[in-house]
Amino acid sequence: MIRTLIPVLCAFIWLSFGCNDQRLQSEIDREILEKHFKANNIKPTLHSSGIFYIIHEPGTGNHPAFSSLVTVKFQGYLLDGTVFEQTPDDETVTFSLPNTIAGWQYAVPLLKSGGKGTFWIPSSLAYGRFPPPGIPANSNLVYDIELIRFR
Repeated sequence: MIRTLIPVLCAFIWLSFGCNDQRLQSEIDREILEKHFKANNIKPTLHSSGIFYIIHEPGTGNHPAFSSLVTVKFQGYLLDGTVFEQTPDDETVTFSLPNTIAGWQYAVPLLKSGGKGTFWIPSSLAYGRFPPPGIPANSNLVYDIELIRFR
């Protein structure tokens, strides 16, 4: 019986600490972002998801749904301005919105076709501790996104 309880107890402890780590990381992310905004005199809107945003051009028509196939132009960079990904000048990229990081799933539906915005995505809604090459772990990300169209 004790042999059975030990793995269950270990799993419970691991899950408890894992959840606390995630909660704490989102708090750390928010503090970092708020300091960044204050230092740079940026006044974004806070979305209920935890992303911050400024809509530069709202666009026209309807908003895309979570399940939409979207075509965008974008630039992704770190808070220090280091660009880690972008679409080439006159090119777009099309993808299924559910196949993106959570922050994009909240950000893109805030735009309409032709809309443009800047979105600050906390690491807890981006790549967290396991980012792709070129992005440090637990990095808050900034994206300038233009929604070209969706279906």
